[in-house]
Amino acid sequence: MRNQRGITLLGMALICVVIVVVAIGGLKIAPAYIEYFTVKKAIVGVAQTTGKGTVGEVRQAFDRRAQIDDIDVIAAKDLEITKEGNDIVISFSYPKRISLFGNVSVVIDFAASSNN
Repeated sequence: MRNQRGITLLGMALICVVIVVVAIGGLKIAPAYIEYFTVKKAIVGVAQTTGKGTVGEVRQAFDRRAQIDDIDVIAAKDLEITKEGNDIVISFSYPKRISLFGNVSVVIDFAASSNN
């Protein structure tokens, strides 16, 4: 007789549990990354449009953009605005805590700058 090869019912159940846990984690983490890329796009756009504006003008431009794009994870007062040569560089950083299940959470530190 030849031995049968394949996956057992228990093995299939364990694989399904792992896939479900990974999928749930991905679905909970994805909105945080979408939010991050929205903020990054906003600061790059503000840096390009304000050009040689003042710090107050940059903050006002970001506030307007944040209202339109529904950005609430960071405010204009949290932006770091510097000047490199003739260009305005806007940067930000913030932590995001995402509860996965029970008392298990993931903390992601987001940081970006308008020049990279």
